[in-house]
Amino acid sequence: MHFAYDDLTHDLIARTRQFLDDEVAPRVPDFASGVAQLDNHWAWSRVAALQELRTIARERGLWNLFLPGADGAGLTNLQYAPLAEMSGRIGHLAPAAMNCAAPDTGNMELLSLFASPDQRTQWLKPLLEGRIRSAFLMTEPEVASSDATNISTRIETKDGGYLINGRKWWATGAMNPDAAVFILLGRSDPEAARHEQHSMLLVPRDTPGVQIVRPLTVFGYDDREHGGHAEISLTDVWVPREALLGEEGAGFAMAQARLGPGRIHHCMRSIGVAEVALELMCERADQRRPFGGPLSDRGVVREWIAQSRIQIEQLRLLVLKTAWMIDTVGVKAAATEVAAIKVATPATVQSIVDTAIQAHGAAGVSGDFTLAKAAADIRTLRLADGPDEVHRRALGRTELRRQRDRRALLTD
Repeated sequence: MHFAYDDLTHDLIARTRQFLDDEVAPRVPDFASGVAQLDNHWAWSRVAALQELRTIARERGLWNLFLPGADGAGLTNLQYAPLAEMSGRIGHLAPAAMNCAAPDTGNMELLSLFASPDQRTQWLKPLLEGRIRSAFLMTEPEVASSDATNISTRIETKDGGYLINGRKWWATGAMNPDAAVFILLGRSDPEAARHEQHSMLLVPRDTPGVQIVRPLTVFGYDDREHGGHAEISLTDVWVPREALLGEEGAGFAMAQARLGPGRIHHCMRSIGVAEVALELMCERADQRRPFGGPLSDRGVVREWIAQSRIQIEQLRLLVLKTAWMIDTVGVKAAATEVAAIKVATPATVQSIVDTAIQAHGAAGVSGDFTLAKAAADIRTLRLADGPDEVHRRALGRTELRRQRDRRALLTD
């Protein structure tokens, strides 16, 4: 395993750091005030501060860094990892400024892999250029969506196209009026094999029968700076046959192809969150002087700081190993490592953020610092793209099989 950064990565790290320090960080207040002044506060992508940052990012070659191949910047996962981590330090603004924000990243990956030439022109091109946004409609309120084969929104053939009926929720980004296309997973053939019952359709936002029912909050936050999370009703929604993404019955497989890279991107950015939490904890520990001395002199606080550093380094190495494996053997062969980082990273970063909150006292749970929002965001990642328990189940099953194979070889 070779984790050393090549010359291109070193160059991109330097350019990204300069962009974040000189351009993004100073515009955070302007972006927040711009969102607050919008008539439709979900339309964060229209704020002038963000548009200015996007122009600068494109000029500096810091655009679509997440996407390998000709459609994106052509970076490997190992090359992108440190850049994603850095963007996670200003996670509500930096990824969007570089057109590397979820859910558009996963949706662009899907379209890059499976879209027809016409679909690429209609949807992928404007997404790559940052002219529109998108949403991914998989999770449903009526079924256990952690098992994607349960998805029950019905897709039926009708009049040379497809008729959709169902209900979705936690559609991230869908509250943003600039989310022009919804990528929907639905059940198209209930009689097919379990993993071949579902298909994906590209549903324009303004299609008759598509209704945004309500926004959903996360621990009380409406997440407006990411376009919000929506519950969506689909009643007799008809789309033409050209709206089919990939092939009929391939929806489950495509969903898994989408979620793998998305999981590692979340983990990369989360390490940036942990680094900020540790920096804030150290700063607070040096500044606050209870009982005659700084907090940083207290043994328990030094334990918090030391343990946090150890945990961050462990996570980073595991994420880099996973990125290297995806680059060298593919997502499927790296499934164990992807599942491992998806379990370990959010839970560990959540613990680090919680410790930083504790070091700040009551200030830590206030809106005066970024820690309370970070805690809500990170806790959500233990559910997004599959809850911890699903990944632990897969890891346990794989490890048991590996150990049985090992024992069988020993007895042969």
